[in-house]
Amino acid sequence: MIKKILTHWTFCFVTVFILAFIGLKDPLIKEILRLKSFDLLIQQEKKELSKDIGVITLDEKSIEKYGQWPWKRDVLANLIIKLREAEVGVIMVPVLFSEPDRLGGDQVLIDTIKNNGVIVAQVGTTQTNRNAVPRGVAKIGDPIPYLFEWSGMLGPIKEIGQNADGVGVINTAPEKDGVVRRIPLIMKIGEETYPAMAIETIRVLTEAPSYQIKAGDAGIIAVRVPGFETINTDANARIWLHWNKKFETISAAEDDFSKFKGRTIVIGLTAEGLNNIIATPVGEQYEYVLSASTLQTVLDGKHIKRYDISPFIELLVSIVIGLILVILTRFTPYWIVGLNMLVLYVASVFGTLYLFNNYLLLADASWIIITITIVGLHSIFNRFVLEFQLKQQIKKQFEHYLEPKMVKRLQDNPELLKLGGETKELTFLFCDIRGFTPISEKYQSNPQGLTLVINKFLTPMTEIIMKNEGTIDKYMGDCIMAFWNAPLDCPNHKEMAVKTALEMIDKLKELNDSGEFGDKLNIGIGINSGKAVVGNMGSNQRFDYSVLGDAVNLASRLEGVSKNYDATLVVGEDTYKDISNQFNFSKLDDVQVKGKSNMVSIYTVKDNNVNPTTSKKVTKDSKKTN
Repeated sequence: MIKKILTHWTFCFVTVFILAFIGLKDPLIKEILRLKSFDLLIQQEKKELSKDIGVITLDEKSIEKYGQWPWKRDVLANLIIKLREAEVGVIMVPVLFSEPDRLGGDQVLIDTIKNNGVIVAQVGTTQTNRNAVPRGVAKIGDPIPYLFEWSGMLGPIKEIGQNADGVGVINTAPEKDGVVRRIPLIMKIGEETYPAMAIETIRVLTEAPSYQIKAGDAGIIAVRVPGFETINTDANARIWLHWNKKFETISAAEDDFSKFKGRTIVIGLTAEGLNNIIATPVGEQYEYVLSASTLQTVLDGKHIKRYDISPFIELLVSIVIGLILVILTRFTPYWIVGLNMLVLYVASVFGTLYLFNNYLLLADASWIIITITIVGLHSIFNRFVLEFQLKQQIKKQFEHYLEPKMVKRLQDNPELLKLGGETKELTFLFCDIRGFTPISEKYQSNPQGLTLVINKFLTPMTEIIMKNEGTIDKYMGDCIMAFWNAPLDCPNHKEMAVKTALEMIDKLKELNDSGEFGDKLNIGIGINSGKAVVGNMGSNQRFDYSVLGDAVNLASRLEGVSKNYDATLVVGEDTYKDISNQFNFSKLDDVQVKGKSNMVSIYTVKDNNVNPTTSKKVTKDSKKTN
């Protein structure tokens, strides 16, 4: 019972709703798949050279020129002076100056950065809270509960923090798979807020005193620097980073930075052993690249979007697609199912590409693809099981009735079979051994011998019927009942029934001549055509594929009438009238058979070893019996 339920085609609907339930719970594996699908979208963006940002690298060449890191801070002061002489814009220095310079260069650096458009770094920590430089925000709503929080903040030494034009946080916020895709613009410690390095740079560029932040019931909506356009964020004040820009670099060991005139400068550590490597959607990147990319994303004003309602819409789409697939798989050919799955795969992928390339909207196709795959394969499997069971049922039901080739046709095309009963025009054949009672009396002491004789008779007769596309209905002792035009269509069923009868007569003569039975056997065959109900007949516990109808009964009566005319074959008028020119028919008589009020014309065939017209004189009484 359980197996039947699990393999029923409707059980695939359960699979759809199980996947929907899992999708609604949003487990870790689903979240990671979603993030990886976003990476594929982001990776296909074409990269251009940034015209807004230049990078000064503290690389191996710089180490060779200025000595081991950390340098005396007057070296950085001289670098800043050179950059100012090159008329660059704001200078981002994502380097932490949390301890006094052991070489005594702090004062030169302090004097250099004062009112000189320099932003230095601070970092959120879980161990210490020292020299933090908060920046107040104007609040619309209450954003504090939704901001990323650190236990403490480690800032630059007090003098540097006070004289720098800005102090920005350089922390990242990796996703659950350890990849950084989004950066929070504002963070907090308690009730105090701290800006990220990139947005602090925007504040210095616009000379704004602080920020504005708007929150709603579902979290933060936007962050704004007065004098700069509003930046829409997610509920935690994060923005998705663009990775569509490359940043031109010049080594700090160089003396000419005029190429970067007017650009915002990011000073980044790239020398071996000094840099931090961060995992990103486009591969591992130096830490300074994240600060540069965040700033570039904000400056471009083209923000990647991911709406709060997007997961629900994607889940709803996957459910609808799953339901459609189940129905398609059940009622359409396999090639249509396969084509639809392919179309859905392509539509899912190219749909997400279209939304991203045209609207910078992140849509997740991963769960839709998983749903298509699992539901599609499950539906196909259940359909295969259903069809296999149907083929086995057809084989079991018809292997004793039909020729194997016809059974195979039914298995390959079950739609040819209409189980449960249908009205159809058929031709029926009854064949009975005459004088069977005396024969059986000879075998009273040897019933197995009688069985052997009957089997020797029935086996070749059955082969002839099946070879001629007939269906064996049943065996009734020494009698065979067969019909044509069901379950497979047989347009010439009348002709095939008569042809079969003639071949059976020839075969019996051959068997008699060979002495197969000992005593010779004689048979009577009755054939009639007409409408009948054909299908599974019987009870709920046991049934057979059989026929019911007046035309069936008449065929049986005609077989009984045959002995009154010394005719082996008797054909009814409904069979005769359509094939009268195909055989050498001869009319026997008009008779009234049992159960019929009207006279019935009956015929035989003159040739093929049939004894036709030398019939006995039929009396009135003989016509009314049988």
